[in-house]
Amino acid sequence: MTTLLLDPAQFALDQAEVAGEAYRHLFRALRLAVGDELRVVDGRGRARRARVERVDRQSGWLSLQELAPSLEPALRLTLLVACPRPQRASWLVEKLTEIGASAVHFLETERGMRGLARGELAHLERVAVAAVEQCGRACLPKLSGPHPLAALPGLAQEAEERIFLDPGATQLAPPRPAMGSLAVAIGPEGGWSQAERQQLRAQGFAPAGLGERTLRLETAALAAACLCLLGR
Repeated sequence: MTTLLLDPAQFALDQAEVAGEAYRHLFRALRLAVGDELRVVDGRGRARRARVERVDRQSGWLSLQELAPSLEPALRLTLLVACPRPQRASWLVEKLTEIGASAVHFLETERGMRGLARGELAHLERVAVAAVEQCGRACLPKLSGPHPLAALPGLAQEAEERIFLDPGATQLAPPRPAMGSLAVAIGPEGGWSQAERQQLRAQGFAPAGLGERTLRLETAALAAACLCLLGR
């Protein structure tokens, strides 16, 4: 079923007007018509059923109905990821959003890329919106960065458990609990420096690995998210 992300203020009303790019997507590309049903979400975890009531030349009107399943995982997963290359960042945000990550925060690391390009975060937010509507989830993940490693306490403050991926770790990343909150830190392709490992441990992050092969940053992040959210 088609999903549309609404502003939270609109989500609380009985009717919602759809205009601009959302109008073109729903009524020109997808060709929804009066009487067709869809889901609307507020990006904060709530979903409702909706029905198309009217379609004009430049806007459409939806009748918002009862609550619908959010399709959100019970585990709140925060990914703390070393800054990747721009084209890989878009791909990574899209896939992590689809899988169900609650937040993706980008980190500045000694051996990683130097931050995000100007305007890149706004682009990634648009990518996340499209991914939310594509997969049907109800939460828009929080995106931020780049952050220095010193910001870890604030970025992971709500996580009940914390791990960082490290190729040298003897402990494989274990299956995660079905509920609660978890923060996973993923370093650059050059690996964490020794100082960064010490800093992560000091902030309560335990090392864990994904096997003997060396994975690219985005591959490791995606594999970790799948193990945490889909491997049940």
